[in-house]
Amino acid sequence: MNLVSVGFFLAIVSLTLVVTFIAAKRTSSAADFYTAGGGLKGWQNGFAIAGDYLSAAAFLGVSGAIALTGFDGFFFSVGYVVANLVLLYVIAEPMRNLGRYTLADMLTARFNEKRIRGVAASGTIIIVILYMIAQLVGAGALIKLLFGIEYWIAVLIVGVMMTTYVLFGGMTATSWVQIIKASLLLFGTGVLATLVLMKFDFSLMKMFDTIATDHGEKFLVPGMKYTSTIDSVSMMMALVLGTSGLPHILMRFFTVKDAKTARSSISWTTWITAIFFSLTIFLGFGALNFVGIDKILAESKAGNTAAPLLANFLGGDVLMAFIGAVAFATILAVVSGLVLTGASAISHDIYGEIIKGGKLTEKQQVVAARTGSISIAIVSIILALFAQNLNVSFLVSFAFCIGASANLPVILYTIYWKKFNSTGAITAMVTGLVSCLVLGAMGPNVWSPVEGAAIFVGNPIVPLAVPAIITIPLGFIAGYLGTVLSSNKVPQEEADRIYKEIRVKANTGISVSDISH
Repeated sequence: MNLVSVGFFLAIVSLTLVVTFIAAKRTSSAADFYTAGGGLKGWQNGFAIAGDYLSAAAFLGVSGAIALTGFDGFFFSVGYVVANLVLLYVIAEPMRNLGRYTLADMLTARFNEKRIRGVAASGTIIIVILYMIAQLVGAGALIKLLFGIEYWIAVLIVGVMMTTYVLFGGMTATSWVQIIKASLLLFGTGVLATLVLMKFDFSLMKMFDTIATDHGEKFLVPGMKYTSTIDSVSMMMALVLGTSGLPHILMRFFTVKDAKTARSSISWTTWITAIFFSLTIFLGFGALNFVGIDKILAESKAGNTAAPLLANFLGGDVLMAFIGAVAFATILAVVSGLVLTGASAISHDIYGEIIKGGKLTEKQQVVAARTGSISIAIVSIILALFAQNLNVSFLVSFAFCIGASANLPVILYTIYWKKFNSTGAITAMVTGLVSCLVLGAMGPNVWSPVEGAAIFVGNPIVPLAVPAIITIPLGFIAGYLGTVLSSNKVPQEEADRIYKEIRVKANTGISVSDISH
C-alpha cells in the first residue's frame, strides 16, 4: 500500500469531515437539511452543481471512453456542456420559483395531488439509485487500483462516508464538499492535461497526428462505438435533455434565495464544465498513447482507471495518489448529493407529504430525512456490489435518459401548457420511466453476443445503447394524450386560475415563501 496515496486520501477525508462537523452545527431545521437554508451564493451553488455534475462517470468514465473509443467517447463531454444551456434558459428560474425542496414540490404547486407526488418521488428514487451505482462502481475500481483493497470493501467504505456527510451535515456539508471537490478536480485535470501537452510540445496537431499514426484515424472520427447515426443522436438527446430532468441537479436550485441567483449558478456551472470537459480529450488520448489500451483493459474492462494510470505514467506514485484522491473526493461529493436527493423523495415526499399529509414537526422531518438517507444508501451499496464490471458512463447515461423521458416533459408541460392536467402528468412520467426501463433492458448494454461485454450473453432486441430517441417523444406524446383524452375533474375556471398563478410564480417568484436562513 502506497503511503503517499494514504496521505492524500486521509487529507481529503479529514477536510471533508471538518466541513461536515461545522455544517452539523448549522443544520437544525428541514430547510437547513434539504436546501442549506436557501443561503448559497451564485458562485457557491455553481461550483456545487458542477460538483454534482462532474461525477465519476465524467472524470473516470469519459476519460476511459475516449481512451478506448476515441471521438465517440467525447460525445459524453459535448452533451454534458450543451445541457447546461437548456437548464439556464428554460428550467432554472421556473424551478426555483415554483419548488421548495424537491421536483415533486414543483409539480404539486400546480397539481396538488398525492398520486403525482408519489410517481415523481418514485422516479427520483430510481434515477438516484442508477446514478449511485455508477459512482460506487467507480469508487470500487479506483480504491482497488490504488490500495489493493477488495472491491466490496471499497464500496462499503465510500457508502459509510457518504452517509455520514448527509446524516450530520445535510445540504450545507454536501454543498461545501462539492465545492471543494470541483476545485480540486479542475486543478488535477488541468495538471494532467498540461503534462500531456508537454509530451506533444504543446501542439494539438502533433497530438492528433500521433494518435492517427500510432493507433489509427478511427480514433479521431465517429463510429468506433456508435456505428449507427441514430444511436449517436439518441445518446446526445439523453445527455442534452436529461440534465434538466435529473432530480439531484434540480434540487440545487432550491439552495439559493431567488431565481436571479439560480441563473447565476448555472452560468458558473457552464463555464466550469466547459473547461473541464475540454480537458478530458487530453486525458483520454494521453491514456491511449502513453498507457495503452491493453494495460487500461487489464485494470478495468470498462476503462474506468484510465486517468489514474495516466497520472502514474506522467508523475509516478505522487501524481497518481493525488489524482486518485481527487477522484475519490469526486465520488464522495456526488454520492452525498444523491443520497440527500433520494432521502428527500423518501422522507419528504412519500413519508412526510403522502403518508403524514405534511403534518410533521421540524424535528420529525429531520429524523425522517436521516432515516431515508440510510435506506437509500443501503439499497445502492447492495446493488453496486453486483455491478463491478459495468462502465459507469452507461449507467449515468441511462439515468439521463429517464430524466429526459419521464421528468422533462411533465416539467415543461406544467410550466408552459395551459390545458395540461394531472392525468397527463402521471401518464407522461409513467410512460417515460417504464419505456426507458423496458427498452434499456433489451439493449446492447444489457445483452451482447460477446461474453463479458454486457450483463447477459445474447443478441439485443433493441439496437440502441440509450433509447432516448424513442422514449423522449413517448413521454411528451403520453403527456399530451393523457391530457386531451381524460376528463378533467377540476372545473375549467379553477384550472385557468391555477395556471395563471403558476405563470406568475414561475416568472416572478411572487407568493413563493422565503426559506428562512
